[in-house]
Amino acid sequence: MSAPAAAVPPGAQRGILPGMPPLRPTTAVKADRVVRDLSRVGRLGVAFSGGVDSAVLLALAVEALGQDRVVAILGVSPSLANDERSAAKAAAELIGARLVEVVTREGERPAYRANGPDRCYHCKDELFATIAAEVAPIEGLTAIAYGENADDAQRVDRPGSRAAAEHDVLRPLAAAGLTKVEVREVARHLDLPVADKPAAPCLASRVPHHEPVTPERLRQIDRAERAVRDLGFADCRVRHHGQVARVELLACDLERAMADPVRDLLLTGVQAAGFRFVAIDLAGIQSGAFTLDLVEVRHG
Repeated sequence: MSAPAAAVPPGAQRGILPGMPPLRPTTAVKADRVVRDLSRVGRLGVAFSGGVDSAVLLALAVEALGQDRVVAILGVSPSLANDERSAAKAAAELIGARLVEVVTREGERPAYRANGPDRCYHCKDELFATIAAEVAPIEGLTAIAYGENADDAQRVDRPGSRAAAEHDVLRPLAAAGLTKVEVREVARHLDLPVADKPAAPCLASRVPHHEPVTPERLRQIDRAERAVRDLGFADCRVRHHGQVARVELLACDLERAMADPVRDLLLTGVQAAGFRFVAIDLAGIQSGAFTLDLVEVRHG
């Protein structure tokens, strides 16, 4: 069993990999605060998605507490893309943390299926409630944390943050003031392969608000996005508009997407997922495309 990391000065285990870029002093101070804060926890469960935020949180938690006192927890439901599930397993293994999968049933909640602007609240509420009921007692967890960063904490389109507060879930990255840029900096410093991984919101975010979220629609989106990625597009969204798939790509990929043979392969692949029409959005990828306008009106 590894020795408690509290006996190790914060940050002492970092920087040992030759060739890794050093942290800027301000970022190093914030990362050390995360390690220091987490070293006070007995046993920690990290709500883990495999994205850069949760991966950095998990890596710093392992540094603070050791592998035996940290468990990564992946919520599995139809809103989780199959590729993201596989990637999360690989990331946790690389970090050296044990991964526990827990089935979440947000799809059984009428408020989640109704898909209002607060859909993420119901999803996170289900996740944290399930972790508390099904994982924490078995694992002997004394705290649960998730990877909200300081930029996320300022956004009005993240109702999942309210669920975290209601369940007393820790937000160590945000508490330390680590921005998204700084989180990626720490990830590169730790040589995490997800350092430059694009954001990957759940599949339900592709369904316009007030259109029901159903397992069938989620499967359709998952298949369509896999077809797009298989053509070499690293970042994409397929927005579900009934028979129409609105494909969002990076601006630098638009020209390639519109040229044969890629255009024809893209059309065929997305149609095979069950869409009749395929449109390319010239605006490119738009984070919070369906939610931001609605919540800004509410908070304006």
